[in-house]
Amino acid sequence: MQREMTLTKFVIGPDVALRLARDEAMIPDEHRLLAPTLLRSQVLSLLYRAVRQGELSRKDADRRLNYVRGLQMRLLGDRVLQNVAWKIADQLGWPDTLHAEYIALTQLQADAFITLDAELAHAVEGLVMVAPIEALS
Repeated sequence: MQREMTLTKFVIGPDVALRLARDEAMIPDEHRLLAPTLLRSQVLSLLYRAVRQGELSRKDADRRLNYVRGLQMRLLGDRVLQNVAWKIADQLGWPDTLHAEYIALTQLQADAFITLDAELAHAVEGLVMVAPIEALS
């Protein structure tokens, strides 16, 4: 008997991408990862900051950056996504649209959003399904 594979699409934020990199996690084939294109710059900036503050060596930062670059992840940032992000940020009274891009992408193309930020997860209840990082294992 062959097991039927159900694809699950998750939008992940930079916090989750870096946790996966730190743990060198293997993502099962039945999961698809998505993120706004801004994830690349956010990950780079977070790693740079960690090295500057002495929290991480440059070698470890490079290894984590290479892990994130190697993830099978679809990066999106089209006009529709940006328009929806603007509306979400406005609706929630956020000072910018950065988090809103992740929520917009989840609404448009994914099953759930994964974040390690409990405050963000609470803020978007009712807009998208939020899943724990353990959903990726």
